[in-house]
Amino acid sequence: MTRGCQHLPSSPSPPVFPRRHHSLFLSLFLIFPYSRIPSFASSLPHLSPAFTTDLSRRLEDNIIIECEAKGKPVPTFLWRRNGKFFNVGKDPRVIMRSRSGTLEIRSSGKSEDYEGEYQCFASNEFGMAISNKILLRVSSEVWIVFSFPPTVIMPILQDKRVSMGLNGDLFFSNVLAKDATTDYSCTARFEFTHTIQQKNPYTLKVLTKEPYNDTFLNSTDLYGARNVPETQPTFLSPKGLSSSKIVLRGEQLLLECIAAGVPTPTIDWFKRGADLPSKKVKIENFGKTLRIFNVSEEDLGDYTCMASNKIGSIRHSVEVQVKAAPYWLDKPTNLVLAPDENGRLVCRARGNPKPTIQWLVNGEPIESSLPNPNQQVLGDTILFHSVQIGSSAVYQCNASNEHGYLLANAFVNILDMAPRMLGPKNQLIKVIENNKTFLDCPFFGSPFPLLRWFKNGLGSGLDGGQYKLYHNGTLEIKQARPEDQGTYTCVASNILGKMENQVRLEVKEPTRIVRAPEHVTQPKGSTVRFHCRVKHDPSLPATVIWLKDDKPLSFSWIGRFKKDEESLTIHNVNPEDGGTYTCTAKTEIDEDSASARLTVTGRPDPPQDLELSDPSARSVRLTWVPGNENNSPLTHFLVQFEEDRWEPGKWQNLSIFDGNLNSVNLQLSPFVNYQFRVIAINAVGQSQPSLPSARYQTSGAHPDVVPSGLKGWGSKKNNMEITWQNTERNGPNLRYVVSWRRKDTEEEWDNITTTRMKHIIHNTDTYVPYEIKIQAVNDFGHSPESNIVIGYSGEDKPSAAPTELRVSKINSTKVNIHWVPVDPSTVNGEFKDYKLYFWREASLIKGLKVNKTKLHKGFFTTAEHPSGILTELFPYSKYKMYMVVANKEYEGPQSNTVEFYTKEGEPGAPKYFRIQRHTDVVHLKWDKPLEPNGVLIGYTLQYHTVNGTQAGERKVQSFPPNVTEYIMNLPNRFTRFKFYLAGRTQVGAGEVYAVESPHFTNEALVVWLPTAAWLNEQEDIATQGWFIGLMCAVALLVLILLIVCFIKRSRGGKYPVREKKDLPLDAVDHKDQDGSFDYHSDEDNKPLQGSQTSLDGNVKESDDSLVDYGEGGDGQFNEDGSFIGQYTVKKDKEETEGNESSEATSPVNVIYSLA
Repeated sequence: MTRGCQHLPSSPSPPVFPRRHHSLFLSLFLIFPYSRIPSFASSLPHLSPAFTTDLSRRLEDNIIIECEAKGKPVPTFLWRRNGKFFNVGKDPRVIMRSRSGTLEIRSSGKSEDYEGEYQCFASNEFGMAISNKILLRVSSEVWIVFSFPPTVIMPILQDKRVSMGLNGDLFFSNVLAKDATTDYSCTARFEFTHTIQQKNPYTLKVLTKEPYNDTFLNSTDLYGARNVPETQPTFLSPKGLSSSKIVLRGEQLLLECIAAGVPTPTIDWFKRGADLPSKKVKIENFGKTLRIFNVSEEDLGDYTCMASNKIGSIRHSVEVQVKAAPYWLDKPTNLVLAPDENGRLVCRARGNPKPTIQWLVNGEPIESSLPNPNQQVLGDTILFHSVQIGSSAVYQCNASNEHGYLLANAFVNILDMAPRMLGPKNQLIKVIENNKTFLDCPFFGSPFPLLRWFKNGLGSGLDGGQYKLYHNGTLEIKQARPEDQGTYTCVASNILGKMENQVRLEVKEPTRIVRAPEHVTQPKGSTVRFHCRVKHDPSLPATVIWLKDDKPLSFSWIGRFKKDEESLTIHNVNPEDGGTYTCTAKTEIDEDSASARLTVTGRPDPPQDLELSDPSARSVRLTWVPGNENNSPLTHFLVQFEEDRWEPGKWQNLSIFDGNLNSVNLQLSPFVNYQFRVIAINAVGQSQPSLPSARYQTSGAHPDVVPSGLKGWGSKKNNMEITWQNTERNGPNLRYVVSWRRKDTEEEWDNITTTRMKHIIHNTDTYVPYEIKIQAVNDFGHSPESNIVIGYSGEDKPSAAPTELRVSKINSTKVNIHWVPVDPSTVNGEFKDYKLYFWREASLIKGLKVNKTKLHKGFFTTAEHPSGILTELFPYSKYKMYMVVANKEYEGPQSNTVEFYTKEGEPGAPKYFRIQRHTDVVHLKWDKPLEPNGVLIGYTLQYHTVNGTQAGERKVQSFPPNVTEYIMNLPNRFTRFKFYLAGRTQVGAGEVYAVESPHFTNEALVVWLPTAAWLNEQEDIATQGWFIGLMCAVALLVLILLIVCFIKRSRGGKYPVREKKDLPLDAVDHKDQDGSFDYHSDEDNKPLQGSQTSLDGNVKESDDSLVDYGEGGDGQFNEDGSFIGQYTVKKDKEETEGNESSEATSPVNVIYSLA
């Protein structure tokens, strides 16, 4: 039902602002991509762009329209009104302020004569800038009221049933007798015209057989007492099942759905294909209005409102289209160019419909301006090339469509100027260690100067790594460190000169609270101490301030609050001292804070004097006296109950109430003998329970809730189990009446009464649908009947098998399956799927054993000619399969068994791949794949050298299937290879092993497992630089020691050196009589102990450990990797005893003897 109160639409009126005067302030600061034109440079006039707006003024107000501009020379101003020149000087009521374009229109006379569209122009010898247009309207302050004989107007209380629509109409989803009245009146207020209008009163009559009576109503059934028929929802607004709405981007979207029906419908909102944007959606007017703020393009789409009650539901769809006034993508920016430089202005905007771009220069369309050979207009872009002095101008870009327009000024200034520094000289900056730091160096010049930073006047420019140089000259130090202190110089240079400035940087230690205050909970009268130990830079004085609840603390000699350098002490605390205490340590450049909470509270005392009053069938009022709060406000009261019939002695939570209540109305259940107790709660915890109240017995009632969870299902092929969930008792002897009958028959209902929550029906037919319903009953009556649900008796085994099972399109790993389906009536239950059982009978390769485990795959299909694909088969194998049909419980008989053979495939990986490396060869061994997947025709081995991350040229070797090893010569012992091995069938190469050869070793055997990738992640110590260097140093040291030892052995006898030194040495000398050795001893021509001789006769390096040359004990490495064992040359015991210089066998002694 609707009562109309629609506003008479007037022309769009602007908002009326409450301020005395509203101004259009058009002021701009000239900002460039890299700097600002300094005050000493000539510049074009520039205005700040203002949005197109309406300006409303009262008749008695002065009208002020501001227009401010800056430029050098100082710009002059003129105005256009309604597109024509507005001669300010000839109108005595209009004043233009000095050195400004601001207009002031005095209020004397008819202010409405000045209504219209205004636009400001600012110009000097370099160009002209223009403002957006502003529409001025003048309104009256007097409110004109159209009304009928005076009456007392009472606003109508709106709720889910009664509400006002967006158009002002009053809607009733359904009417009650109390709605009948003769004075429904609508009042409309028009802001711009300052008028209030009232429509004629409406009379609403409600047709009913019974008079309105408050006693008939209750919160759960407004209609039952009057026998009002329940109806399905219908829409009052909007009409029909669909509608459309257009909204502008950035505005609010309002959608409304109001429905009639009994009971009152509930409104829900949805968006097709997406969720409602929760962050900017608001549901209002009791769910009837959907408001979306700041609409954007992603909000377009179909919105659906659904009105529903227990009778049914109805939907209405609204197609929302989002249009848009132009908005900037790339707004043109001011441009400074030097002579002969190139540049461009870009003006890109988006809107719906697409905006049209128009360029103007100095306020005139660019098409009608003087030709400029140095500029080229390309749609939304103007290109400048080889610009010249004197071609400076202000360019305007206008982007417009049917919903609005954008206007932007961008001035192109052609300057020729040496670099200038715009910031303060020799600035000192103090920063905190590890903080990000910015050193500013504002500069200007044309052509645009090159700026570089230097530290302490040394090195090349600072940029990269720890430093980042911004286009505007600012140098960022990403993390200031003590070594970053110093003097930084910024130098700006162009072809006309250069200029520099200096900034001195000091890096300070941060201020830190190293011991912060901790939360404290203490009883009243105790002493509390908060710690605050501070560490700060010694060159920065620090001040410590204490605050309580963000307010400074005051201290005195006789007060309870005392502080020293590292703590705050509070004596004799009381509840008022509770709060948050903050310690703040400050220096001139940073600060640190830490807070802790002081709590002086206790648990509340239990409530007392519980009383019961206002008894009714299902409620009673409980009143109590709160106990002592113990200086902490009570937040809640918890009411608990105990009953002596169903669970005697067990206290259960009933309700929780706000802490400011001490009398509450308790909603109770029927047929329960209650007693109550109350627990008080504050921020600290709960009180002890109060003493229990007197008992209160509620009267019984019939069950008012239908048992839930009703279902029927078969546990055997000839039964059906009916189950449900318990419901409230509400009285003695709760039982359930269960009724059932076969579906789609006219049989009488069978029923049974039971106290259990399950009933089994026996001797049913297989998988037959039944209608089931249930009703709860006690000694006071019965509940409503449940809705009818459909249940099924039990399933039996399917009686038929799929037929004509066959295969097609067989390849190496998959096959297509076809069969003839069974008759649905033979499934004897709910169809589940067709289950295919298959197994690998044998491999087509002789002697290869296979796993014959039976596998299965389900196919759910009801097609007339069903088919499926069986995948993940083994190639080159014999398979068997059969099919059954399955219901939820059983599988049917088997179909015919089908045998098929898969085709050859690519082989699997070799069973193993082993690499054994010797001095000059690598021995490779492998075994055939576990799964050849066909007839193996050979192996492919690929390999290349490895040098760190560099890979050499890849070479390929092929082998027949009976070859499983390969020996490859190495160019040198330090060369490493990476090998790739794969088997081959007629189909192609199979899985590849990629393994890398180990470092040189005599006996090392490396087994590469199939998953070899993890080996590449292990750090190879033999490729580490430090290890190679260490081994070289050790080898050199051993060589020196051995040479020294041989020298000492040859000098061990006593002989006159002067007599021997001039004698020629024979090719072979024997041991002299005095025990000395000649340098050409036979021993020198023998290999060292443990060395090997190669085929060419060269002595190879010994593989023995260096520890073998020691005099007991193992060689050790210290923490930095250096070898700390002592090395000595092995000698026979007799030789050592007969040699007087045997002490030189120690490396330390050898070194001393050399000295």
